[in-house]
This record gives sequence, C-alpha cells and structure tokens, in this order.
Amino acid sequence: MIEMIESKLNLKVDLSTKQEYRDCISDLAQNQLIYTLDDFTHHRYFSRLEHSIHVSFFGYLVCKKMGLDCQSAARGGLLHDFYFYDSRVTKPDKGIHCLSHPTTALKNALEYFSLNKVEQDIIVKHMWPVTLSPPKYMESYIVTMMDKYCATREVARYGSRYVPDQQTQYVNPSHRNYI
Repeated sequence: MIEMIESKLNLKVDLSTKQEYRDCISDLAQNQLIYTLDDFTHHRYFSRLEHSIHVSFFGYLVCKKMGLDCQSAARGGLLHDFYFYDSRVTKPDKGIHCLSHPTTALKNALEYFSLNKVEQDIIVKHMWPVTLSPPKYMESYIVTMMDKYCATREVARYGSRYVPDQQTQYVNPSHRNYI
C-alpha cells in the first residue's frame, strides 16, 4: 500500500522507513475490518482506506522527524475515519457528519483495538477547528493538519479530469501486503 501512496502522490520512501511504519500499525493491519474502509470512496478516486493510510503515513513521518510519538500518530491516523457508512448517503443519527464522525470512529476503534490516550485524542480531535475542542497533544495537531493536507492533495491532484490507470486501481483488500 505504501507503494500505491508513492505512485499516486509521487513520493520516494526508503525501505527502512516503510518497515518501521508497518511495524507501528501491524496489529491494526491484521484486523480485516480495516480493509472494509476500501469499500467507501472518500475523496474522488481515493478510498477511505487509502486516505487513512495517507494521513497515517504522513503523520508518522512528521512526528518521527520532530522526535514525537510517531507510533501513536501512525495508529491514530489510520483509525481517524474508522466508520462504516457512506457519508454522502447515510446521515448520522445525531448532528452533522463532519462533527459526529470523529466520535463514531473512536467508538468503533475502541471496540476492536487497545488505544492509548494520544491515539484516542488524534481520532476524536482530527476535525478541529471545525469541532470546537482543540487537540491535547502535539501528535494530534500534526495528524489533524496532515488530514487537511492529504484531503486537499487528494482532491486537487486528481480533479474531475483524472482517470485512474490500471496501475492505480485498488488492490484486493484480502491481500495481506495491502498495508
């Protein structure tokens, strides 16, 4: 999957960084429920899983460079949009999607994974400043900014004229090397 990120976003990442990142999220990547996020389009030609991996990986890189908790950034970033409905079709039970989905994502993540306080804060605060409560940790701010950066990049780079070629089609989610 990191190779797909490299291809779509024109990046080059060394093998040791890729392996360190994979080690940070290995327990999450073993749960097949993560791969169901690939069934939901998120930003034009990106699935919610692809977007979450982008946010996770960029959050990991920035936090690593700054000497922060890059593992929590990777894990929280991967789970920040961990909800299982199409927001363009299904409306949340309470409130507006952009305000309510962080709480839904955290509730879902806690049901399946053990998360530390930084990871939880990353998930529930990633929509700040749209949501009023600011992040508590620097890692949360970074992942929040990476979420906006990745969303902008995904939409802007692949505008309405973009047509994916055969090499950028989604990988079968049952493939164990997807992440």
